[in-house]
Amino acid sequence: MSDDCVFCQIIQKKSPASFIYEDHWVVAFLSNRPVNEGHTLVIPKNHYENIYEMPDSELAYLSNVVKQIAHAVRDAMVAEGIRVVQNNGSASGQVVFHFHAHVIPLKPHEGFTHGTAYREQTHGRLPEALDIDAEKIRRHLRETQQ
Repeated sequence: MSDDCVFCQIIQKKSPASFIYEDHWVVAFLSNRPVNEGHTLVIPKNHYENIYEMPDSELAYLSNVVKQIAHAVRDAMVAEGIRVVQNNGSASGQVVFHFHAHVIPLKPHEGFTHGTAYREQTHGRLPEALDIDAEKIRRHLRETQQ
């Protein structure tokens, strides 16, 4: 863990987040600056700055969790598509230097463009709204795990 990493603080419950999944190795929570409602971040509990530092076994495990989360986000948010994005380094748009994958629900009419940085297309959401979305996604996640 890194004391100055916001994601490490979230993992340790020192900073708030709307969690949708947690196990021994991985957590998933809603972005507080989502591209779209339901935009979820999936991160390892161990602090790795980027994909290059992450052990293969942990990356493979996290990828399996991302797939489960993608199903639940798609169904809960009634999305027509899911974009999974993972940035490495500031040149790629990485803002928080703790490995994380974005699971972003998309609908054709939402106007998401491929050529601009995600930060330029995000907007803040109130914690209450995030908690409502988190509960929807958790419900769908539970259904897919049964």
